[in-house]
Amino acid sequence: MKKKIKKEDTWISFVIKGICFLIYPPRCPICHGILKKGEGLAHEECKKKLVYVKEPRCFQCGKPVMAKEIEFCYDCSQKKHVYTKGLSVFLYNSVMKKSIYEFKYNNKREYGDFYAQEIVRELGEHIKRWKVEAIIPVPLHKSRRKRRGFNQAELVANKVGQRLGIPVEASLVARTKKTLPQKQLNDKERQNNLKKAFKMMRNDVKLSTAIILDDIYTTGSTVDEVAAVLRAAGVEKVYVICIAIGKGIDGS
Repeated sequence: MKKKIKKEDTWISFVIKGICFLIYPPRCPICHGILKKGEGLAHEECKKKLVYVKEPRCFQCGKPVMAKEIEFCYDCSQKKHVYTKGLSVFLYNSVMKKSIYEFKYNNKREYGDFYAQEIVRELGEHIKRWKVEAIIPVPLHKSRRKRRGFNQAELVANKVGQRLGIPVEASLVARTKKTLPQKQLNDKERQNNLKKAFKMMRNDVKLSTAIILDDIYTTGSTVDEVAAVLRAAGVEKVYVICIAIGKGIDGS
């Protein structure tokens, strides 16, 4: 039997939400200014500063390329990836760099709502065609998660999963090795840094198709390592979805 919701409970909830809005008003993930009620998750004018990744793009990682005749970006033409295919929403330019920095390091967790909304809007049809059985956020080492307070990839994955009706398996893969920040390393150092960094934690989940979700795609070393762990566990197709992606070293 469903519990009857009293009018006073609804009123109290409305008041609490109003107070929270006044004390902690939502901010635009692009200009970081306060959003007014009805403005959505970002200012429309600010969204014009973002660069959405469109076709043509690399068949492998999804980076933008110069012409539709180019199948692979320079990076992917030089390296074989473990994952099946990747796509990202935004180009990782100075605007997105600032946005994701605020999200990760200054506890702007509400930005995750905007990222998830845009992932679903831009890439939702691709994800549906892939027929994925689970979304797996790239895990953080427990020490880094404790320091930051949350895993940014997991937060966005949960919101995307809710919108698309796809389960999120955040505990399936763990980061068991404390690694250096990838942004400080070159490609070879990234690969060595991540060796044996991830481990399957459960054997009861049998998947044939999954998505790895991360915030930023640069060389693909991180998602390759997670994909390798999943492949070894029997996952046949491993796709990658990221909030933002770089251009590549040749600009293609």
